[in-house]
Amino acid sequence: MQKVKESDLDEILAVHEGGKINVASNAPIKDCDTLSRVYTPGVARVCKAIEAEPALAQKYTIAGNTVAIVTDGTAVLGLGDIGPLAGLPVMEGKAALFREFGGVNAFPVLLNTKDTDKIVETILHIAPTFAGINLEDISAPRCFEIERRLKARLNIPVFHDDQHGTAVVTLAGLLNALKVVNKTIEKVKIVINGAGAAGVAIARLLLTFGARQITLCDREGAIYAGRAGLNPEKTVMAGLTNQEKLSGPVHEILAGQDVFIGVSARDVLTPAAVESMNEGSIVFAMANPDPEIRPELIAGAAAVIATGRSDYPNQINNVLCFPGMFKGAFAARATDITQAMCLAAARAIADCVAAKDLRPDNIIPSVFDKNVAEHVAQAVAEAWRKYGKSDQVDVL
Repeated sequence: MQKVKESDLDEILAVHEGGKINVASNAPIKDCDTLSRVYTPGVARVCKAIEAEPALAQKYTIAGNTVAIVTDGTAVLGLGDIGPLAGLPVMEGKAALFREFGGVNAFPVLLNTKDTDKIVETILHIAPTFAGINLEDISAPRCFEIERRLKARLNIPVFHDDQHGTAVVTLAGLLNALKVVNKTIEKVKIVINGAGAAGVAIARLLLTFGARQITLCDREGAIYAGRAGLNPEKTVMAGLTNQEKLSGPVHEILAGQDVFIGVSARDVLTPAAVESMNEGSIVFAMANPDPEIRPELIAGAAAVIATGRSDYPNQINNVLCFPGMFKGAFAARATDITQAMCLAAARAIADCVAAKDLRPDNIIPSVFDKNVAEHVAQAVAEAWRKYGKSDQVDVL
């Protein structure tokens, strides 16, 4: 990991001083007349209207356009289990990105517990304030159960960005990378290293889109049906992937593969392993802050390389997904985030790079392209209106 200079550290801390977000009033209170409308006695009329028709809260309060960013701080990107308070700067940053790129209000909610039941119950109790729930940096496998239980009991969108946001942007980048190397998702052999929240979600979304040959790996190597010690989520994935029952560490099973997707740890991949892949190989080394392998080490071996970093080409960054995802869900009054919406978002992101501009170092739009969120929002809203909660969807 690169060390941060003392001068740079001071500048970073200065940016965060006082927090990165605040609450601003949409109705400036400058006189008694305005005060009487914004607060007492006028506000009572709005309260009575919502009591009679609860759906009006979507129009007359923040409940129509505000996301709760909920974390227990157990899986903060690149830092691990540092606790909810130490994770707050990340959540504040996420809230700033929601507003900047999607026009969506968001607020961090820190939960000082790792107990799954307590987390679920707490979110259920606070949910009336919000139009959607963004689960963030909650460790696997608890994150899977928490999301499932909330989706079953809440009538608002629930989205675990570490799972589905990562999967959406990964699929978007892969679709364009495959165009560059003239291969199809149905025929390529894919290895995903990292079988936590992101790896499992990526595998599921790629399978839904049409991938047929995926091998998922964890710290012990390739996951296959019958391997001892798998948790329930990995057991399910073992039945859906690795039909050849490959075994061994990732650097050994990469031979003859077409795509490597890493959501694991730094330096787990070797140049020799990449060189053993098929011609026209694609490497997404997305571990942060340091990738599974440095791009400069495989510049001549892989045809397309992407990372999660902004200082290399092809940054796979969730900010391309989550602002538009929630914006579109709110516009369509969606009550869930579905696979159809994720597929639509991935296609929309991929389409933001024109065919004439596609090249090995340009497969994904810039995170600063604010048109992306709008394209994603439109696609997501259309997918909800067409499919609703149905699991039976066409590949979009």
